[in-house]
Amino acid sequence: MENNRIERRTLKSKICQRLLVILLVTMSASGSQIVDGASSSEVSPKDQARYDHYRIYNVQFDNEQQIELFQKLEAESDSLTFIGHAREVGQKLSILVAAHRVADFADLLATYKVQHRVLTYNFQEKIDRNMREVLPEHVDVSKYDWQHFFHLKTIYDWLDHMASKYPEQISVLDMGSSTQGNAIKGLQLGKNPANKAIFIESGIHAREWIAPATATYIINELLTSQDERVQQLAKNYNWIIFPCVNPDGYRYTFEHDRMWRKNRQLFGTCRGVDLNRNYPDHWNTTGSSSDPTRYDFAGPSAGSELETQRLMSFIREHVEKDQIKTYIALHSYSQMLMFPFGYTKKHVANYDDLQEFGKKAAAAIKAESGRDYVSGNLYETIYPSSGGSMDWAHAEAGIPISYTFELRGPPDSQDLFILPAVEIQPTASEAFTAIRTIVEAAAEKNYYK
Repeated sequence: MENNRIERRTLKSKICQRLLVILLVTMSASGSQIVDGASSSEVSPKDQARYDHYRIYNVQFDNEQQIELFQKLEAESDSLTFIGHAREVGQKLSILVAAHRVADFADLLATYKVQHRVLTYNFQEKIDRNMREVLPEHVDVSKYDWQHFFHLKTIYDWLDHMASKYPEQISVLDMGSSTQGNAIKGLQLGKNPANKAIFIESGIHAREWIAPATATYIINELLTSQDERVQQLAKNYNWIIFPCVNPDGYRYTFEHDRMWRKNRQLFGTCRGVDLNRNYPDHWNTTGSSSDPTRYDFAGPSAGSELETQRLMSFIREHVEKDQIKTYIALHSYSQMLMFPFGYTKKHVANYDDLQEFGKKAAAAIKAESGRDYVSGNLYETIYPSSGGSMDWAHAEAGIPISYTFELRGPPDSQDLFILPAVEIQPTASEAFTAIRTIVEAAAEKNYYK
């Protein structure tokens, strides 16, 4: 009898052990862990926005009724993300539509006979792919390349690495801290006091990852290229490049919401100012919002944001001392090379020159990659907007050669701001080709004398 009881206990013990092994294997396969006696499947997931089954629609307005309809839609719905504003007959506009609004939105399109195409049926798939193209934050900077995207810390570590590698040519710059205490770091390449300077700002809109990637590509080309034309640019000009002038927003796109655009300033129940609407040049007069919930919120006042103040202070301190004659702001997307103004159709004094340089740059890109870029003043080329850094740099700081680049993809891009990593190198190369062409053309007209 005693032997039978021992055998039964032994059998039960073996069964329990086997069940435990099966449980652990199952949990391992699903990525679960035991945390304080509970499975991690019971622990809250990371606070990350998702866009499962969100669709991108590209619509075209054929009459005023449709324009008024979509203006009302944008004002009233927080489930539709407009990439621009409904303004004029013939205009095409991309809109990201939340999954739970797809049926209602499709019904509106049919009811009002709005021409449209569905560009993407599940936007989250693009984000998931994009996040797999990001290397870990603490990756060895010797692995830095232009086939992946990188965290803010990695970009800053790479800047420090390049400065230590090329101490004779590079100085690390720090504008100061952001709203949330992150540094706004950049580099100056070239230390010849006789040279004129070219200033490049990128990453002001957090979700436009291709902009910081392009800025670091340009730094690397200026230091390592064997192309004689590039070497002449590095020799004859000083370059001041800040890859990420909105570090808080950029970090947030990696950690919480890939589509975040603004900075991270708090306004009661919502956050963020569109820093490219916050500059004190015809602030909040067109193409911006006074509503903190909107993506193009201009801020509570002109120049209110710390990031804006840091950049303005830097430019004011250096524009004469370092002879800054060119200002380039890198953005995406739509493949445009634009110059002032954004707030009015009024032409700048050197409109003809800026138009000529822009068209030459677009032609140079076409010859290099076959991509079509358009050039013109911002107001007429993309949409009216006020309070932008480019307009301020030109009108207030007196920098004559000022451009905003909208990089890949095309205006009807299926990716919006989620450009695949395979596009980094060709996009950055196009941008640098355009900058080189503009600088060379401006030099021929004595802008750098």
